[in-house]
Amino acid sequence: VTHSIPACIGGMTVNSKQLDSESPVSIFAVNKCYETVQDGTFFDGSGFAALVREGYKVRSDVNITLEFRTTAVHGVLLGVSSAKVDAIGLEIVNGKVLFHVNNGAGRITATYEPRGTNSLCDGKWHKLQASKSKHHISLIIDGNVVKTDNPYTQSTSADTNNPIYVGGYPADVKQNCLTSKSSFHGCLRNLMLTKGQQAELFDFSRAFDLRGVFPHSCPGAEH
Repeated sequence: VTHSIPACIGGMTVNSKQLDSESPVSIFAVNKCYETVQDGTFFDGSGFAALVREGYKVRSDVNITLEFRTTAVHGVLLGVSSAKVDAIGLEIVNGKVLFHVNNGAGRITATYEPRGTNSLCDGKWHKLQASKSKHHISLIIDGNVVKTDNPYTQSTSADTNNPIYVGGYPADVKQNCLTSKSSFHGCLRNLMLTKGQQAELFDFSRAFDLRGVFPHSCPGAEH
């Protein structure tokens, strides 16, 4: 077993002596326990999860689905970039969800703007689907569809080769399709990337780099 247990542990004794969990000698990636917990991964607003160390290749088409829950009006959801301009990015900016794609010729953006200013940042779960098919992009939030015209019809492939960064990204990493540097604060679940018939569900506990991210447990209510 190479990854930690997604659980709460308390009241541990060794040789009849109770261990003091309040003041450990050292601690790594251990969060507090919540009385009510939901499935999902908690992002504390300070870091990110990095997936696919060898680099994810978006190319001509990808379909991204996830669910998110937050009370913050800014935050990076997901970014895949390249050393060139090719990239895709999903972010929350001023309570709107933006899906950016650059196939090499220029960035295009699909923007979902909720009717109320905080209606996506209400601490409730929202379903997101972002699709890129050649030069067409669309964004579906809770069943509401946004499509965007792309003037760069000849450019169809996003030739990315970097990891998938979720919830933020390191300061020394370039992201060509994200405008925000704010790390996501809230919960994510059911992140899936589909190419053709190949669907891949990502388990955050298997990320190669996790900072400020706690897989498998979301506090039942924001604290």
